[in-house]
Amino acid sequence: MVETVAGPVADLGATLMHEHVFGLSPEILWNWPDIPEGWDPELRAREAAARLDELKEHGIDTIVDLTVVGLGRYIPAVRRVAELTSVNIVAATGLYTYDALPPYFGNRGPGSLFGGPDRLAEFFVRDITEGIGRTGVKAAILKCASDHLGMTPGCERVFRAVAEAHLATGAPISTHSHSASRGGLEQQRLLASCGVDPGRVVIGHAGDSTDLAYLEELVAGGSYLGMDRFGIGTICSFEDRVATVAAMCERGHAGRMVLSHDSYCFNDRFDADVVRARHPDYHLLHISRDVLPELRRRGVTEEQIRQMLIDNPRTILSGSPR
Repeated sequence: MVETVAGPVADLGATLMHEHVFGLSPEILWNWPDIPEGWDPELRAREAAARLDELKEHGIDTIVDLTVVGLGRYIPAVRRVAELTSVNIVAATGLYTYDALPPYFGNRGPGSLFGGPDRLAEFFVRDITEGIGRTGVKAAILKCASDHLGMTPGCERVFRAVAEAHLATGAPISTHSHSASRGGLEQQRLLASCGVDPGRVVIGHAGDSTDLAYLEELVAGGSYLGMDRFGIGTICSFEDRVATVAAMCERGHAGRMVLSHDSYCFNDRFDADVVRARHPDYHLLHISRDVLPELRRRGVTEEQIRQMLIDNPRTILSGSPR
């Protein structure tokens, strides 16, 4: 059984491993509630549910919502979406930063101004074992990030706390990585040094890279590759993304890849009109409509597609291949 926002499920089906329901900026919404994007929770929940229902019609049964603290996680709103759609939504815990920690954590814990215990791991474990806030919704995966700045002290604290929470709960880990600097390798090494089995880790955004040697090195280290930004063509083109997945399948690595978009149903952090104009394929249906047909055209088999969409996510989230 895997915990979802609507409760435990036995069969996840076809799963997109790196998506987002809502990306919110709470302090902006509190202070300037009349922002053009608007935030009507019921309206946005119904819009999101409609998008997920359409995704279901295109063959996807589950999304993993990797929105954590730092990206505006608000589980009551996501729970409302789960009430309105038949798509399973898996919630995450963790903290998203490329550098410094939010003051609540930055001003307490090791190396901080006032010292004291580090509550990061405590909060992550509680989200997994007891539930998030007062919702009762349990997280089923951990999220941490580093980017072009590398493993800053703040990022390292989060990674170590995520590792501690993983060891305490068994929940898998998914990262945000910077492929241009081969940052997934640094993440892999740090987590392994904390006692994490690399086979319980998805190196997110590995699909931004066309460097097959780098991807082979991550696979050799034991982790899964997040080929998870389909539709963001400014980082890596559609042609390059599908060619890379096809090449890795040809090399026998379909059992080490997962597919996704890293898209949002609603996100106040970007201008929606600009995003649509620059990234017209950046939406939940792109893999079903465009990516899978092109992978098939390039020789990727149905069994390999099944591995990437069904078998690998099930193994990652349940800890069991069957």
